Amino acid sequence: MVYSLYSNTTLGNTHQESLDELIQSQQITPQLALQVLFQFDKAINSTLDQRVRNRVHSRPILKGSLNMYRFCNNVWTFVLNDVEFREETELIKVNKVKIVACDNKNTGSNTTE
Repeated sequence: MVYSLYSNTTLGNTHQESLDELIQSQQITPQLALQVLFQFDKAINSTLDQRVRNRVHSRPILKGSLNMYRFCNNVWTFVLNDVEFREETELIKVNKVKIVACDNKNTGSNTTE
């Protein structure tokens, strides 16, 4: 299953706007734009999966106050306030973090190659 969570990020929105401009100027078809978006989602998911696997050698620590959580369609969503990320000697503090966690296993349904 390929999740399109990153389509609503700044990068994803800019990507969509660029594709819309190419469609409007008739440089690509809407079908090609959909294929490009699918490949974008697939590449982002794959890249993040690999980077997370490569970085989990040390145990990062996450502290914060749980504001909201939800589980829907095998997707967990957590919103945390006053969050601290610690990894070895690095400390990052932020006011709010949204974590979206999805099952990365292919179930055979909703997958398109």
